[in-house]
Amino acid sequence: MWTCWRPCSQRRTPSFSSVILIGLLMWLTSTMTLRLSCSSNKMMTSVCPPTRTFSMTTKMRTRKATETILGMRVTVAPSHLGSVGVLTRQVFSFWSQHGINPSVAPHCSSLASLFESDVFALRCSQAALERRIERQRARREWEARRREILFDYEQYEYHGTSAAMFMFELAWVMTKDTKDMLWWSIIGLTDQWVHDKITHMKYVTDIVALQRHVSRHNHRNEDEENSLSIDCIRISFEYDLRLALYQHWSLYESICNSCYTSCNFKLWSINGQKKLQEFLADMGLPLKQVRQKFNSMDISVKENLREVIEESSNKFGMKDIRVQTFSVHFGFKNRFLASDVVHAAAALLENVEKEECATDNFIKALDCLSRSNIERLHVGIDLAKKKLKAIQQTVASCICTNLLLSQGPFLYCHLLEGTPDVKLFSKPLALSLLCKYLLKAFVCSTRNKRCKVLPLIMAAPRDVDKGTVIVLGIPPESETSDKKNFFGRAFEKAAESTSSRALHDHFDTSIIELKMEDRSKFLDALITLLS
Repeated sequence: MWTCWRPCSQRRTPSFSSVILIGLLMWLTSTMTLRLSCSSNKMMTSVCPPTRTFSMTTKMRTRKATETILGMRVTVAPSHLGSVGVLTRQVFSFWSQHGINPSVAPHCSSLASLFESDVFALRCSQAALERRIERQRARREWEARRREILFDYEQYEYHGTSAAMFMFELAWVMTKDTKDMLWWSIIGLTDQWVHDKITHMKYVTDIVALQRHVSRHNHRNEDEENSLSIDCIRISFEYDLRLALYQHWSLYESICNSCYTSCNFKLWSINGQKKLQEFLADMGLPLKQVRQKFNSMDISVKENLREVIEESSNKFGMKDIRVQTFSVHFGFKNRFLASDVVHAAAALLENVEKEECATDNFIKALDCLSRSNIERLHVGIDLAKKKLKAIQQTVASCICTNLLLSQGPFLYCHLLEGTPDVKLFSKPLALSLLCKYLLKAFVCSTRNKRCKVLPLIMAAPRDVDKGTVIVLGIPPESETSDKKNFFGRAFEKAAESTSSRALHDHFDTSIIELKMEDRSKFLDALITLLS
């Protein structure tokens, strides 16, 4: 619609010719299609094709008190998406205080250049739109990758390089490393291997890194004070047997209570005991020698003991009986493997024979790492023997009495109150060793292929007075396992969904404490979550 106005103080009555002209313009814009021809390039430019319509609108604005501006805006109704664009707005002055001014009407060439500029602007806007879409796509891909990385980081629990190795590397860079620090870093790595926290490939890789440091320290000239001291330390790399504490125990007890040999022989069964007797007979070792302490065995038997055991183990399918490790000599008498010290320190840390606080046990475990306190180390080794015996007996009891049950997505075992040595398994490290030992034994004994690839959840009484239970979950047993544990987040979600009274503050997130009354609904939620 065309309108015309002026300020009240200067409003004039338009002439009759002006009114007729405005009427003609309104009729033309509503009934005719505007076509412009460009004579410069001899090309017809259709400003308003038949398939499109122009809506002619006007707006009036006053620039000055004496001049009235008549504006015209053209809007195109596009027939396809390519026509979408922003058209340049032009304002032409047709009306002034002296009447119509037709000389200012735009020429067809100016309108053609106007639409050319609109096409160029459209192309620029399309390029900008494509760049913005590309940036948004890259942003979405980055956010998806970030969510995937955070999911893998938070969903699974796994162990990397030992902190003891990091501290030794830092001391080495600062040229402050010593043999004691090197031995402690070896113990830190061996602890990860004994408790099955890292893969075998990761263990071998870190062993090779430490072996270089051992060679460097062995070739370094020692000072006069330590070269002849009775408590000097000598570290050596060697291939030793996968038998727990065999140098401080009898060979027979070590074979029976080591996880590797016990699971391969299936010593909880009668056939397993017979197989063990055949193994000892194949080695040609008298039972009298095998059943006495290792230090009391004949020297002729101990000289080639490793080679004899390795040869017979290959016949019985135990090809990995020997493993890369380190040993240490304190003075001229005491010799310990790194795994011996790990078992001793863990036993002292979770000692339940005496009612002592956790701080005292931690100090004792720390003392056994010092070469000046060998007596404490021997005490820890004795406790470790009792611990390994209790684990072996509990595993045999669970297998023979079928305490290991399949709950759908996982295996479940619950140690009841009154079970022998149940107080020992209220501690995280002892329960973790028992859980891994039990799962390996079950995989070796069962014929159900599906159960062999299931994880295991184990529960044991934590505090009888408080009515709490400790629950631990481990991933499925596999030689190619990456040792990633997913039970941490699963426990958290199950406890949250059931409003269970839980304490989830252990260093390993796969361990949680629950009230005994909440155990059933917690397991039901866990089955639903993992199914």
